[in-house]
Amino acid sequence: MANEKLYLYPLWIRIWHWLNAALFIILLLTGISMQYSNPENPFLISFELSVQLHNICGIALSINYLLFIFGNLFTSNGKQYKMKTKGLFKRLYDQSVFYLFGMFKKQDPPFPISLENKFNPLQRFIYSTAMYIGFPIIIASGMAMLFPEIIIPQLFGVSGLLVTALLHAIIGFVLSLFLFIHIYVCTIGNSIISNFRSMITGWH
Repeated sequence: MANEKLYLYPLWIRIWHWLNAALFIILLLTGISMQYSNPENPFLISFELSVQLHNICGIALSINYLLFIFGNLFTSNGKQYKMKTKGLFKRLYDQSVFYLFGMFKKQDPPFPISLENKFNPLQRFIYSTAMYIGFPIIIASGMAMLFPEIIIPQLFGVSGLLVTALLHAIIGFVLSLFLFIHIYVCTIGNSIISNFRSMITGWH
């Protein structure tokens, strides 16, 4: 199985993945720029350009997310995000132990990649949480700030706009952590670039 060549990533997944990554990185950089700069004192990117790019890329990311949803609804890729609750914590524990210790001892992974399971249990849990909880929240909160007239004026006695902005920033921070962890995990394949090559060619 270790030497078997598997076609895991169809063209639509690769297009969606790289577009999603590019848009998210631009949103991260422009979001940081808006957070830590003002019109007179730009941080990374000028404030005005950051706002424009953030809005455009936010809309593009939302449309791209629909590609992900429809793709998972109408192709077999959707089953990769379904989790069986029975024995879940045991599977998460086993995979975590492998990442922390086993792979450094050259042990075989407890859940080898296959056509039926291209994600190990920990990946499936994290990816499903990010894509089906994190992304909807950050998209919805971003759209609400783009059209602030739809935000509830008061929420539990606090400004609805403030709550929305905080939620957007917090989820953005959490997803940015996911991005960096995702990139690191991608480097621990057969070689540092093998997983990146797979997302270009489709073959694992």
